[in-house]
Order: sequence, then C-alpha cells, then structure tokens
Amino acid sequence: MGDLGRDSDTLGAAASNASVAGSGEAEDRNGRLRAQPKAPARLVDWIFTLPFLVAFGGLLAVFDPLQRIARLFGQRPQEIVVGALQWSLLQAFRLCGTRIVVERSPHVKPGTPYVLVANHQSMLDIPIFGGLLFTNYPKYVSKRELSRWIPSISYNLRRGGNALIDRADRAQAVDAIRELGQTAQARGVSVVIYPEGTRSRAGELRPFKPAGAITLLAAAPALDVVPVAIDESWRLLCHNLLPVPFGTRIRVRFGDPIARDEEKDAGRMLERVRTEIEDTLVRWRAEAGAAHG
Repeated sequence: MGDLGRDSDTLGAAASNASVAGSGEAEDRNGRLRAQPKAPARLVDWIFTLPFLVAFGGLLAVFDPLQRIARLFGQRPQEIVVGALQWSLLQAFRLCGTRIVVERSPHVKPGTPYVLVANHQSMLDIPIFGGLLFTNYPKYVSKRELSRWIPSISYNLRRGGNALIDRADRAQAVDAIRELGQTAQARGVSVVIYPEGTRSRAGELRPFKPAGAITLLAAAPALDVVPVAIDESWRLLCHNLLPVPFGTRIRVRFGDPIARDEEKDAGRMLERVRTEIEDTLVRWRAEAGAAHG
C-alpha cells in the first residue's frame, strides 16, 4: 500500500470552526460511530445562502440544455458537460465558505475506471465525486424518483449511463446494477456505490447492505475497488439548504485501490472497505475533537 498523498481543494477561504463544533466525540458507548449534533442556523448562514441558491439554480438551468445538445454528439461529450456541471456546483459552494479537504492515494489515477465504494451523507456527495474525479467519469446507482423534474440532474441520471432502480422491485434493481457494472467495465468508466443504501443524515456510519455492491463487483471483475470516506457533507443539507451552514469543511479520502486478485471474495472486500471508511471517520473526528478541546 502506498502512502496517501494529501491535496486540498479549497472551496472558499472562510474558517471552518463552526462546521466541526461538537463533533469531537466520534463513538457511542458500544464503539459505533454515532450521529453528530446539528448546529442551529445563524444569521451569517442566511446572508450567504441567497446568492448561493441563485448560483446553484442558475447552473442547473444552464447545464440542462447544454447536456441535451452535447448528447446529440454522443455519450462522451455529454459526460464532459456533466463533469463541468459538477465542478461548477462545487465552486458555487464557495459562496457559503465551504471547503473540501482531500486525501487522495497517489495510486488513484485520472482516466482510470474503478468501483468506488463509499459512505453516503448527502445528495451533494454526487457533485463532490464528479468534480474531484472528472476524468474518471463516475456513474451512480440512484433511485428512480430522482430521474424526473430536477433540471440537469434528472437528465443526467436518465441519459448519462447511470443505474435507476426501483427500491420496491429487487429483481429490477439487481438487473440495473448488473448492467451498470458490465457497461462501466466495457466503456472504461467508474462506478460509485453506497452500500449503506440510504443517506446518513447526521453523519453516522450505517451497516452495509451488501447485495447491490456484490452484484456490481461480480459484473465488473476487472475494476479495482477504491474505498472512499466522506464526512461533514451532511451538514450542507441539515436545514435542507435553508440555510446552508457557512464555513463547512468537508473531508474526502480516496484510499489505495484494492486489486481484485488481492481480495476475490466480495463479502470480505466490503468488510475491508467498511473498516477502512470507519477508521478514517474515527480518525478525522478525533482530530477535530483534539483541535477544539
């Protein structure tokens, strides 16, 4: 395993003290990561939320027709436009003083397909991954309900090569995930899957539901697995964007890719990935607690 390189993609120069306040206690009495407290909205949050929402909504409106035009020329032009959208959405969060601090393994290469297995805290995890992994062209497993009515996002989910699943139809979900894995391997693009099955709305790490991830791994046996930990992104939506907490620091870690011939059992692979994610979250929260102790 190589040492992790560190790089900071800084979204705004504001201090992030408020975003980690109260998060120093990372575990409950049983040693499990527990939910973190939600800070009340402040005046400064409201002041910077309005221009952010204008910018955010404007980007979604502008990139919707751009995607449709690009799609006329093929899948890859549309993917490039989607990458530009996701990068632009990250920049919009600068208006709220948001920062993203990234720990990236030097073995995670641009333009290389992976299966990225991550914890899930917010819908905004998607543009975070898309913006940071622009040339890896990540695809997602999403519930079908999101494929309608949301400018740019819904179009990409429908036409961007993602898997849309019906949570009430297990057979359909498995088929969609299998097709996604096969297509991703054939085209050389990446796939992000969240085995928790739903968002963690207060930062706790939930148990993995392995069925979908195991199906994906079986469908894309040539793609190495990258453990991805993300923390504090849940804070951006803790008030459903009304307001967006000012000065939030989000942390993302892309671990060393795990070769498929190194760990052939999918169940053990997921256990290994979850342990790595949990250890990372515990470390980050201990660091935050020490900094504010």
